[in-house]
Amino acid sequence: MSRTRGRRAQTLVAYAGKPIQLLLQYVRRRPVSHTLVLLAIIAAVGCALGSQFAIKNLIDALPAGRDHPATVVSAFVTIVVLLFADNLFWRVAGWISVRTFVAVTGDVRRQLFGYATGHSPTYFSAIRPGTVASRVSATANAVFAIENTVAWNALPPLLSVFGAIGMLGFVSPWMAISLLLVSVCMATLLFWLASHGSSKHKRFASDAASVDGELVDVISNMATVRMFVATQRESARLDAFLNGEMTSREASLRFLEKLRLLHAVATLLLSSALLGWVLWLWTLGRATTGDVVLVSSLGFAILHGTRDLAVALVDVTQHVARLAEAAQALLVPRDMEEPVSAPALEIRDANIDFENITFAYPGRRPVLDHFSLHIDAGQRVGLVGPSGAGKTTVLALLQRSFDPPRTSGAVTISGQRLCDVSLASVHDAIAVVPQDVSLFNRTLLDNLRYGRPDATMADVLRACEQANCRELIDSLPEGLDTIVGERGTRLSGGQRQRIAIARAFLKDAPILLLDEATSALDSESEAAIQLALDRLLAGRTVVAIAHRLSTLRNFDRIVVIQHGRLVDDGTPAELSKRAGIYRDVLLRQERRTATSAGVFE
Repeated sequence: MSRTRGRRAQTLVAYAGKPIQLLLQYVRRRPVSHTLVLLAIIAAVGCALGSQFAIKNLIDALPAGRDHPATVVSAFVTIVVLLFADNLFWRVAGWISVRTFVAVTGDVRRQLFGYATGHSPTYFSAIRPGTVASRVSATANAVFAIENTVAWNALPPLLSVFGAIGMLGFVSPWMAISLLLVSVCMATLLFWLASHGSSKHKRFASDAASVDGELVDVISNMATVRMFVATQRESARLDAFLNGEMTSREASLRFLEKLRLLHAVATLLLSSALLGWVLWLWTLGRATTGDVVLVSSLGFAILHGTRDLAVALVDVTQHVARLAEAAQALLVPRDMEEPVSAPALEIRDANIDFENITFAYPGRRPVLDHFSLHIDAGQRVGLVGPSGAGKTTVLALLQRSFDPPRTSGAVTISGQRLCDVSLASVHDAIAVVPQDVSLFNRTLLDNLRYGRPDATMADVLRACEQANCRELIDSLPEGLDTIVGERGTRLSGGQRQRIAIARAFLKDAPILLLDEATSALDSESEAAIQLALDRLLAGRTVVAIAHRLSTLRNFDRIVVIQHGRLVDDGTPAELSKRAGIYRDVLLRQERRTATSAGVFE
């Protein structure tokens, strides 16, 4: 299954600048249902045109109808049958399309979501989450709108126009040929003009996505907005985005109206000429009364059909432009696409190696400079150093959030380069307890089971006891069924931290990463969480970042990093006696602790 998804992802990016091909690859996934819709529409339009010809036959049969009533009855029955079949085929097409077109939007959202989630953190740091979500929905909506517009607004008038032209050949072949040439020329001109408006439609789509992203950004930071009394400021900022969107939308719609006006004038002249031509043939005795009625009705059918077709085509052009804009923004190549056949990581022993790594974020100086570190399985290693030294980057590379260039070293677990194995298997082997715990706006149970969805209730409760959060769960009004709020805001920082530790217990991964897991907590909360962490560390390979060195006192090793290099390495006891960054920080923190204790005595 992962290989199939990988191939689809690699194929999908090729459609970034090809909206029509992107649409067709979703249509090809459901060939039978799309074909049935097409055939039903063709049959419905054929019946509608056939009824026009049947009316001609009825009118021509009327003068002798009293003497030969069978001819009139036959023409009447034919009209009734064709009208019934016309309505039946439309309903069949509508019934099938409801399921088919909706299913396609599901395919689009599913695949684009899967592709977007495969991007590296660099992609998400450079784009607003609201913009990503908006464009996924915009792409699906554009595909749905195109399918609906083509099926109900473009295809029927197109078939009607060409069918009507074909039927006019029975009255006058030259009339049919002339009308065909004029219609093709007019459609080509309109389509050419419509293509020149795609930049306006793309601009509108881009501005609309920006507004959605701005709304999500402000709403998700509403607490900060209120804290700084910035509601009016944000409203004014949003007004600027809205004005830009409204201007671009107005330009897009005005362009469409100009095309419709041009088409209206052209079709009026064409229909008048057509009616005058058949009347001239009638005066020469080369056309019957039924022919005049047929040409008149077909002329109006062509008039309305080409008008509807032109409107539909410019609407399709607008939707295609929106589809192209959204797809181009989403289907950018991934920074670190893994091979389709990448094997899973095999944990023989959970040892870790950073082998001479030099790494820089895009457009920045190197964060790690020829950095090498070996961690034995089961060792507990603390990373210490000033801000910007590269500690967080070490954890990010270990989680394979980024890949170092192949010529600039490698990260390995159990002797296997992380860039050569599947990303999912790397994440399966690692549990993380971050400083800023982010929870989903779901139940507490859903959040606890997130790393192990098949965990039993007994497993969950055991993990909660080990993480010292069983009392917390019992105190909540709905226990494990309590909704924790957006990013877990209904829980305190200490409560979220305990949930993160319980989640790590439940995942039971051989490698554990701690990223400032207690730095934001008060002393009482830190002490309670430290007990839970001590249980969690047992029997695992642990890599931890901590500004409070007291949390690392029971670790096997302390690694000191400065300017992206490993500058010291030893046990906490050894480093506390050796001049260097670790001892300087340790002494400052001890003095600060002593001062605080004196203040509260």
